Amino acid sequence: MEKPPVHPYLILFIGVVSISTSAIFVKLAGDAPASMTAFYRLLLAAGLMAPYVLWKHSGEFKHIHKKDWLLATISGIFLAFHFIFWFQSLKYTSVASSVLLVSLQPVFAFTGAYLFFRERFTVGAILSLFITLIGSVIIGWGDFQLSGMALAGDILALLGAVTVTGYFLLGQSLRQRLSLLTYTLIAYGMAAVTLGLYNLAAGVSFTGYSGEQWFIFLALAVIPTFFGHSLFNWTLRWLSAASISMAVLLEPIGASLLAYWILKESITWVQWLGGSIVLFGLMMFILSTTKKVEPTLTHEVKKEP
Repeated sequence: MEKPPVHPYLILFIGVVSISTSAIFVKLAGDAPASMTAFYRLLLAAGLMAPYVLWKHSGEFKHIHKKDWLLATISGIFLAFHFIFWFQSLKYTSVASSVLLVSLQPVFAFTGAYLFFRERFTVGAILSLFITLIGSVIIGWGDFQLSGMALAGDILALLGAVTVTGYFLLGQSLRQRLSLLTYTLIAYGMAAVTLGLYNLAAGVSFTGYSGEQWFIFLALAVIPTFFGHSLFNWTLRWLSAASISMAVLLEPIGASLLAYWILKESITWVQWLGGSIVLFGLMMFILSTTKKVEPTLTHEVKKEP
């Protein structure tokens, strides 16, 4: 095998730190509406990657079937609402709770794969599902003790996990016929259009944001996306999908540490307990499904450049 120019685990570490910044940037955006923050993240990300993709893969667009355009559009809609739900959840609940609950996406994805693709559950997968459910309930219970709005944020984070699952499951099918960058550009573009229409209908202003907020919009488009998931794509050449999946599970830990350091958000003992149980369950889930089906967390690695 070709020797990597940089140690893959160093790149993996940079990727984990980068994706961990996403929730922090959303919090730092302050009063910027969640739907507008999501809109500019996807619009700028699509705009930055469009010249390269259109230069390298222009011929591929001519051969995309109408059905695939439709599926990619629906995928983009799912992605748009994933960001609306997740970013809005960060307005109500802590970074730790929100990121942990969004990380339950592989559980929803495997359930969807069972329903739509007839994937089989192993005993280990079923056990890990119950473990993550227990951890989620503990987190929700702890947040409810703090405030009803914190629990509402938890529910929005779960809806974010559900909608991103739709994005990944559709992408799983489309990626059999489209290249990674082509599919990603279409999905990001459709998501940006969806968010633009949503903001127009909701009467959300597209202007009037501070220089710091515009910087955050750009940072969201660049750091978690290109220095996060695109680096995971690069490491797939030298590391196993399971290894990268495990690394992605470090995002809640990284985000929580950054929230403590930058936002001064403390973590309650209930969040520590529930979060530890959720992460343990997700690790069990990945290990028990790796041989049966490629872990869904690596679909996230593959779908976002």
